[in-house]
Amino acid sequence: MNNNKVIPDYRCFFCATRVFGELMEKLNIPAEDKSIFTREMVMQYSKTWDCYFSPEFSRSLHLMLKKYTGVNDPYKNEKRESNDFILSKYPKLKEKVINSPDPFNKALRLAISGNIMDYGVSNSFNVDQTLQKVLQSDFAIDDSIELKEKIQKANTVLYLGDNCGEIVFDKLFIETIMHPNLYYAVRGDAIINDATLEDARYIQMDEVADIISNGYDAPSTIVDKCSAEFVEIFEKADVIISKGQGNLEGLLERSDKEIFFLLMIKCHVIAEKLGVKKGDFVVMKKNGIK
Repeated sequence: MNNNKVIPDYRCFFCATRVFGELMEKLNIPAEDKSIFTREMVMQYSKTWDCYFSPEFSRSLHLMLKKYTGVNDPYKNEKRESNDFILSKYPKLKEKVINSPDPFNKALRLAISGNIMDYGVSNSFNVDQTLQKVLQSDFAIDDSIELKEKIQKANTVLYLGDNCGEIVFDKLFIETIMHPNLYYAVRGDAIINDATLEDARYIQMDEVADIISNGYDAPSTIVDKCSAEFVEIFEKADVIISKGQGNLEGLLERSDKEIFFLLMIKCHVIAEKLGVKKGDFVVMKKNGIK
């Protein structure tokens, strides 16, 4: 496994069991299959506990679950609903940004608020409440000024997307950045409610960025598993903007690229790793790790 990953933590296993327990209920899997899947999940964990990596474990469980359901995209409806919900707010959000004394900061905060829309953590979240909180809160780690400066100087920017719904906020931030050579990367296939090419095109992300697939279906960016096209862009990018915990888990320990992590802290494992609190908002350059 790639060494550029967050150190394993036992709590991630219990988080996964909760999420997949809820998913099995959602998909109406027969009781016998639930029992078999649960045993397979425990066996999978026991095989990988010493090199456990949460996004890869989640990927393997989703692939296993497909055997019992034949459903490739269990969150398809939720993904479309999330995108439609934020698109309905888009005109007013854009007006807020345009009328702000600091459009970059306002759009950045809105983009981070969208990170709450993660079915891999919870199937219940309050976007409006989170939006208000992020607009009124200080960032627990704030490298936003340096981020703005780096974007202005960069020849190529790579923006790593995360969840559906959230990607609409990303689009607003990218419109505000107005960088002439910005790539927006999504997952190679359906995984949880993470965005794919279909989702990015649906919200017309291609109007403001060159959209690309990373070529891999984990809820993260695991560079050594990604496509050659993605790796080429990753290597040439002067600045990489990484949204969400999944991308952070795959890239946090890299020392070879200029990466800025934008996210809401959703669990104690990541909070402890970064020296912040669950629920905090972060704009962190990779060398900001405590």
